[in-house]
Amino acid sequence: MNLLEVLTAATPILAVFLFLVVLRLPAHVAMPISFLLTGALAFWVWQIPSIRIFAASIEGIIIAISILWIVFGAILLLNTLRNSGAMDAIRSGFSGVTADRRVQLIIIVWLFGSFIEGAAGFGTPAAIGAPLLVALGFPALAAASLALIADSSAVSFGAVGTPVIVGVDQGLRQGSTIAPQVQDNLQNGSMLDFLQQVAQSAVMMDLFVGTFIPLILIVMLTRFFGERHSWKEGLAIWKFAIFAGLSFTVPAFLVASLLGPEFPSIIGGLVGLAIVIPATQKGFLLPDEPWYFSEEDRLKQETLVSQETGMPLWKAWLPYVFVALILVITRLEVLPIKESLRSIKIGWENILGTTISTTFEPLYLPGSIFILVVGLTFFMHKMNAQTIQNTMKTSITTMIGSAISLGTAVPMVRIFINSSENSADLLSMPMELAQLFASAVGGAWPLVAPLIGALGSFISGSATFSNMMFSLFQFSVAEQIGVSPQMVTSLQVLGANAGNMVCVLNVVAAASVVNMAGKEGTIIRMTLGPMLYYAAASGVIGLIFIYVVGM
Repeated sequence: MNLLEVLTAATPILAVFLFLVVLRLPAHVAMPISFLLTGALAFWVWQIPSIRIFAASIEGIIIAISILWIVFGAILLLNTLRNSGAMDAIRSGFSGVTADRRVQLIIIVWLFGSFIEGAAGFGTPAAIGAPLLVALGFPALAAASLALIADSSAVSFGAVGTPVIVGVDQGLRQGSTIAPQVQDNLQNGSMLDFLQQVAQSAVMMDLFVGTFIPLILIVMLTRFFGERHSWKEGLAIWKFAIFAGLSFTVPAFLVASLLGPEFPSIIGGLVGLAIVIPATQKGFLLPDEPWYFSEEDRLKQETLVSQETGMPLWKAWLPYVFVALILVITRLEVLPIKESLRSIKIGWENILGTTISTTFEPLYLPGSIFILVVGLTFFMHKMNAQTIQNTMKTSITTMIGSAISLGTAVPMVRIFINSSENSADLLSMPMELAQLFASAVGGAWPLVAPLIGALGSFISGSATFSNMMFSLFQFSVAEQIGVSPQMVTSLQVLGANAGNMVCVLNVVAAASVVNMAGKEGTIIRMTLGPMLYYAAASGVIGLIFIYVVGM
C-alpha cells in the first residue's frame, strides 16, 4: 500500500478520533461526515464500484435499524420503570445491600452485566446497566463509560458463546468448509474441540487481566466522579474489588473448561452475584464507612432509605427478572422457542445485485424482549394511559440523535468491511491494515494480536464480527512465526473484548440510554485507557504463556 491507501484504510478510525475525540463534535454530526469521507475515498482510492458502496451502505442502514430497536427497547424500559415508581424502590432497596457507590457499581455492571452479556450480548449490558446506574444517582458520564468498560471479560462468551462458536468458527472457514491450513492443524481433531481450547485459553489468560477490571472501575469512579477526586478512595477496597473480579473469572474459567463456550458468562455472572451480594451484606473486605459521591449524595441516599416508596422491592425488580429469564429461555437450543423467534427475518439478499446480503430477526432481538416486558410492566405496575403515553413520547424523542448517528456510522463500517472487491488489486481495508501490522512486528506478534482484535470490534461494533474478520488471519500469522495458532486465536478473542469498550456503535447506544447524545467523544476518552490496558495486558500475558510457559 502507498501512503494514500494506508490513510484511506485507516479513515474510519482516524475520522472517529478526529471528529469525536479531538474536535469533540457530537456523533450525529461527526458520523455523517466520516461516512461521506469514507465513501468518497473508497470510490476514488480503493476503487470500489459505486454500486457496491451503495449496497454496503444499505446493508449498514438495515443493521442500524436492528441496533436502534435494542436501544429503543432499553430506553422505553428505563422510562417505564421511572414513571411507575419502580426506580425509587430499587434505589431504596440497594441501600439494604450496600450504600457504598463503589460496591453498587461492581454488582450492577460487572456481575449483573456479565450475566446479561452471556444471555444477550450485542451491547445489551450497557443498555440495561448504564440507565440503572443513572436511576440510582450515578452521573450519566460515569454510568455510560464504566458500563462499557465493565462489559469486557464477559464478551468472549456473550449471547450464549456467539463470539467463539459463530465468530471464530466462521472466521476459520472459507465458504462452507474449514480453511485448508486450519484443517491441517486440526489433523484428526474436530473444530468443536479447537473452539473449546480457544475458549479455555482465552479465559485462562483473562484470569490475569479481567480480574482487575472491577478495581479499574472503582478507581476511575472515585478519581473522576468523587467530590475529592481521589485514587486512594478507590484503592481502599482493592481486596474486595479483586475478590469480585475472581468471583466471575474463576467460575467462567471452570465452565469454559468443563462445558465449553456457551455458558461461562451466564453462569459466571450468576455465581458471582451469589458470592458477592452475601459477602457485601456481611461487610466482607469492606470498610465500615460507605463511599458516596459527595455529602449531598450521602444525605440524599439516607433520606431515600427512610422514605416509603409505595412499591414493594420484589415488584420493582420483577421487570428485570423477566428480562433475564426471557433472554435465557429464548437462547437455549434445547427449547423450540429460539428457532421459532429466529424464523421471522427482515433483510435484503444480494442488495442491488451484489454479493452483499443482510438480515435480522426482530422477534429474537433483545429490543423485542424489552418491549414485551414493558407491556407486562404497564399492567403489573398499574400505570394509567396518560403516563404510558408520556413514557412512549419521551422514549421516541430520545432516539432522534441516535438514529442519525447509527444510521451513518454502521454504513461507514460496512463499506470498510466490504472493501475486498475493488479495482486497485487490494485486500479489504481491515486485512490490509492487519498485514501492515504483521509485517512490522514479526515474532512479537502475540503482543500485538489483541490490538487487531480490538481494531475489529472498534470498527465493526461487535466482537463476533471482529473474530469472524480476523481469526483466519491471526491463525495464519501464528503458523508463519511458529507459535500456537490456538493461543494467538485466543488473543484475538481477548482483543475483541477490549475493542468492545470503545466501539462507536456501543458508545452511541450507551450515550443514548443515559441522555448523553452528543457527548460520545467524551465517553471514548474515558474508556480508551482501560481498553489499551486490557489489550496490552492480554498481549503481555499471551507472550509469557507462549514463549516462557511454552503453550
